[in-house]
Amino acid sequence: MPGSERVNGEKRHETRQERLDRNLEEMTGELRVVVTGVQVLFAFLLIVPFDTGFAHVGSFERSVYLVTLIVAALAAVCTIAPSAEHRFLFRQDDKRYLVFNSNRVVIAGLAFLALAMCGCVLLVTTKLFGQTTGVLTACLAAVPFAALWFALPLARLRTRDRRRFRDHRADG
Repeated sequence: MPGSERVNGEKRHETRQERLDRNLEEMTGELRVVVTGVQVLFAFLLIVPFDTGFAHVGSFERSVYLVTLIVAALAAVCTIAPSAEHRFLFRQDDKRYLVFNSNRVVIAGLAFLALAMCGCVLLVTTKLFGQTTGVLTACLAAVPFAALWFALPLARLRTRDRRRFRDHRADG
């Protein structure tokens, strides 16, 4: 079947359209979790300057806050964008574009979210323990994001691509 793929060694029998439907549904399910977190983080950042203690932060913390607020806003834009784009492209028979483009935009949103979360860690630890400890803690916090959200999935993609290339050459 043209749209079938292997899942755990067995063929999944679905048309290309069924696969796109499934992919879109899986992505929207994942986004329900991500978007909620992004919105909570962004809301938290929006109220921070109105706290009386914010008046006593230094220029470094203010700069960190501004950059963190901007990347949190970009995370919100990217993770909400697939819904907005879907509304415009609804019933236009362009689901393949929607699924693949949304995937790229959501990955960018995850990168912005990781930066925003590390920025929050930097902001809080700098306020509590000083700039050096803040920077070190934020760098350490970035490691699991980089590894779990990006490096490991990308390494898996490379491994699968190499295996497919080898299998294709062996078949040819």
